[in-house]
Amino acid sequence: MAGSVGAAKVTSRPSPKRYSGMDPPLSLARPTVFDLQKTAELEKFLVDMGLYEGEEQSAKREEVLREINRIVKGWVKRLTSQKGFSEHIVEKANAVLFTFGSYRLGVHGPGADIDILCVGPSYVKREDDFFVTLHDILAQMEEVTELQPVPDAHVPVMKFKFHGMAIDLLYASVSLSVIPPDFNISEGSVLSGLDEATVRSLNGCRVADRILQLVPNVENFRTTLRCLKYWAERRGVYSNVTGFLGGVNWAILVARICQLYPNAVPSMLVSRFFRVFTQWQWPNPVMLCAIENDDLGFSVWDPRKNHRDRSHVMPIITPGYPCMNSSYNVSTNTLRVIMDQFKLGNKICQEIDLNKASWAVLFEPLNFFEAYTKYLVVDIVADDDDDLRLWKGWVESRLRQLILKIERDTKGMLQCHPYPCEYANPSVQCVHCSFYMGLSRKEGTKVHGQKFDIRATVDEFMHEIGMYPLWKSGMDLAVTHVHKKQIPHYVFEQGYKKPCLPLHANQQEQSDRNDTEDGTPTASLDGQLKRKCDFDGAGQVESGKSLKRSSVSSGCEENPPDSGNIVSQSVCENPVKPVSSVLCNGGQNSPLHGDVNLESANCSNSPHGSEVSAASGTSCAAMETVDMIDEIAGPASSVPCVMNGAVQAMAVHTPIKCVAEKEEPKFEGIDRLVSSNCAESLEEAETLTGNFLSENMHPSGK
Repeated sequence: MAGSVGAAKVTSRPSPKRYSGMDPPLSLARPTVFDLQKTAELEKFLVDMGLYEGEEQSAKREEVLREINRIVKGWVKRLTSQKGFSEHIVEKANAVLFTFGSYRLGVHGPGADIDILCVGPSYVKREDDFFVTLHDILAQMEEVTELQPVPDAHVPVMKFKFHGMAIDLLYASVSLSVIPPDFNISEGSVLSGLDEATVRSLNGCRVADRILQLVPNVENFRTTLRCLKYWAERRGVYSNVTGFLGGVNWAILVARICQLYPNAVPSMLVSRFFRVFTQWQWPNPVMLCAIENDDLGFSVWDPRKNHRDRSHVMPIITPGYPCMNSSYNVSTNTLRVIMDQFKLGNKICQEIDLNKASWAVLFEPLNFFEAYTKYLVVDIVADDDDDLRLWKGWVESRLRQLILKIERDTKGMLQCHPYPCEYANPSVQCVHCSFYMGLSRKEGTKVHGQKFDIRATVDEFMHEIGMYPLWKSGMDLAVTHVHKKQIPHYVFEQGYKKPCLPLHANQQEQSDRNDTEDGTPTASLDGQLKRKCDFDGAGQVESGKSLKRSSVSSGCEENPPDSGNIVSQSVCENPVKPVSSVLCNGGQNSPLHGDVNLESANCSNSPHGSEVSAASGTSCAAMETVDMIDEIAGPASSVPCVMNGAVQAMAVHTPIKCVAEKEEPKFEGIDRLVSSNCAESLEEAETLTGNFLSENMHPSGK
């Protein structure tokens, strides 16, 4: 267990105190007056930003929980009676609610949702009872709005709003006929006889409780986690579904820093967070305790036995059985973005430690729409808000697959940076939203006239999107390429003034060259990149329209740059229509991204072409190759590289023995991996640079 391992390792330290975690602390330094002052400034900043919930809303949350608790208990008793159980069993029939996520960890803010797990008896099933009878009960209640069951999710969930408060409700049927009021969800025996979906549902609560048990100071942990979650949101790296990090990932990372610096206050912990994880050698896992094995037969994270675990690029392992990688969605592209943000955060914290910068600098938003030259835009349209919520959830959950496919088909040379925010044009009346991805060529390479043909890649993505089983008429999708100067004003943060663009194409060319020379990640796409997906209910093909985007800047006039080398042309000859008239059923004059036209496209049959499919439709395509201009490449990155078609083995610099054999990493000495968890390599690395993480030689902590 974590405590015994930690105690055994701590014996060499001067302090006899037993510490939780994989390793002894890197520093026992206590805060100085300066650290306490910076912590007070940080806490004031978080309060000023409105990150704490008021008493009135907290009371409302508690009332909502009581109401939902009453509803599910009544639901279970009613089902028990309907299933023919005796009056004695009906009287004892019970369900127990547990919270998890940000609410359980104590870091929720105003407007945050409540993650709830309902644990019920063995005879109340998830598929037939939870998603049917309870769903019907909720659907008839006036207090419930935006009810959305997601039974096929990795963790099946029912989403809704109760009195305007967002709820994510999970259900787990355990191997008990009667659920006692004092049911202990942390016991290992709870998992006996359950399927993996139920175990995943239970895992959120079990992990949250375990994290709180493993941190040395809960209040310091909460303040630091609240701070870093806000930072991640501002810097665009808070989103599990997009391939970045979600709430549990950030909680585990912050908890690990709290273990390494048990006496530190939040200002110190934030600074050490960036210092440690800037140097972290992925794919070394982050773990709060030793990986626990049990005889229940559930799979645990183990790259020695599980081939799929070897491909994880940023493993962050959940504490408690069964240990899982909570960050399996992270790809090489999103890891690159996360590490870049860690490095920037580390530099700013160094300035803060020297009293040369304020906390506000750390939380400045990411200027995503100034960072790249070219972007992919995914436009999503539906007939009403309910349809858009369903359709958007389906598309958004698969955007990560589009990124992985582009990474795969371009051998890692064309990089995508997804931005986990959705946008909508306020001047367009149709129900829609858009997602953006920055495009750039992999740093460390310089290829003249580099071209990327991702037509087949987007075709494959469109085919998979078309498999949506709940598709309805009016659900449309377009994937388009735009230039930085064509980004509409409404995507920028309020108060941000979009810079005036050059008047002539040659000036724009010079600007692009400057972007490249100053190190800004850029990517030039000569020619247009287009995809359109239109479905009709009868399986008929509607015209896909290729998108042309002109300037949306009202303050400047400009000539669009030349289209460059056109590799393929559209093969249909239908009249050009505005994007709004196609994606929004012709109801508006304003396009989603300014004056955008949709040309006709070559269309292929959708997987829903069968008459027996309720989600019949088509997938239409008109795509040209992505042509990258010559760029000054940056330093080599740590992601796997592809040269001349041969995949080079990824260099894994870890404190464990990790060697590449037969073109795949082989993890040896898992016990060593579990016990070291990168702490030794961090101390070693900072010793070499003269910057000791342990800080035991500097009691002041500076």
